[in-house]
Formats: sequence, structure tokens, C-alpha cells
Amino acid sequence: MIDVLVLDVNETLTDMEPLRDGFEAAGLPRHGLDAWFAATLRDGLALTAAGASANFRELAAELLEAQLVAAGIEPTTERVDGVLSGFTRLPLHPDVAPGLQKIHEAGVRIVTLTNGSAAMSTGVFTDGGIMPLLEHRLDVSVPGRWKPHPDAYRYAAEVCGVAVERMGLAAVHPWDIDGARRAGLQGFYIDRRNTPYPRAFRAPDRTVRDFEELAESLQEKAK
Repeated sequence: MIDVLVLDVNETLTDMEPLRDGFEAAGLPRHGLDAWFAATLRDGLALTAAGASANFRELAAELLEAQLVAAGIEPTTERVDGVLSGFTRLPLHPDVAPGLQKIHEAGVRIVTLTNGSAAMSTGVFTDGGIMPLLEHRLDVSVPGRWKPHPDAYRYAAEVCGVAVERMGLAAVHPWDIDGARRAGLQGFYIDRRNTPYPRAFRAPDRTVRDFEELAESLQEKAK
């Protein structure tokens, strides 16, 4: 049984599909969201691997501007901000609130850890009803290293005052699970889309459909 559950935010807790509306409003194809978000993660992870720090919003904005230019659209501040501001209005996946409530009731401390800005999710978590369940909302600005660098997970452990071995990370991203496991945490793969887990990464300790199933698994483990 773990003492602390660390939660990834983007896609793991939030449903990013509404961001496609922002892309469409800016004149970009709705499917452009996928390449843009993947490129933002790619560049952030590359800078981390090179020993540099990266700012999620700055990277995301620059890559969005490039996407607009490539499409022959003027990259105005209004267009860029219109897309990025959508992060503050994303809904939670339906399983998140009930699942986290059960995990909290099982006595597990809950924190979030994002490569973006923790402040960006304030309204999302408040509107989704999970803010009272969260002990800390962390981002990687303090350690200066994006997940999956071990410093990011160690930072969360330091803030919570527990050993990494007493923590577990829940995420939809296999690279995040792999990084957490290599840092000493347990890894819980949230597989809502029935996506095969890459064999190149360290396997998760558990694979579950959603947070409600994870809650059931943790409650069973506690008995």
C-alpha cells in the first residue's frame, strides 16, 4: 500500500478534447491538437535531457505560432492565447472525481505533479470538485526538470516528506510511468483507451481502466 498517490494532470485527469474548439477558432484543423501537444512534450523532454530547463507555456506558444504560420495564418496574440487559455477550462474525465474520493477515503494522500503550471488547473479542479482532496498541487518549476527526469519525482517526495518507495504515480503516459518506476515509485497505468503498453518501458505495477478501478485496487490492497 502506498502513502501518497502522485497524479499527472494533462490527459490523465483532464479531457483535452475541448482544446480542439480553440484550434478550429484559430483557423487550424481540429486534428492539429495532437501534433502540437506531442511536439510540446518532445521539446520539453529534449531540453530536460540536455540539462536545460523549459517553460511549458512558452514552448507551447512558440510551437503554436509555427503551426499557424505553416497554415498561412497570422500568429496573433489573440489566436495563441485563445488556444492556451483553454487549458484553464478543461473538464475532468468522469471517473476522476469519484475515483479520487474513494482513494482519499482509503487514507491515501493525493498530490498532482505536472510539467505545465500548477496554477493553470486551479479552476479546473475547483469546478470538478476535487480541490479538497489534493494535499499539494506541484509543477516542475522548482526542480527545473520535466518528468520523466528523476528529480521531478524526488521533488514531490521531498514536499510530501515520504520516501519515493511509498509513492505511486498514476498517468496515461507510459513514459511518465517508466520515469516514475526508475525513480523508485510504483506506477499505475490509466488505460481508458485500451492502448497496449510499450515493451520498451518499465512495466506498470498495475494497469486499470480508470480511477474508479484504481481506487478499488488500492482499497483491496489495504485490506
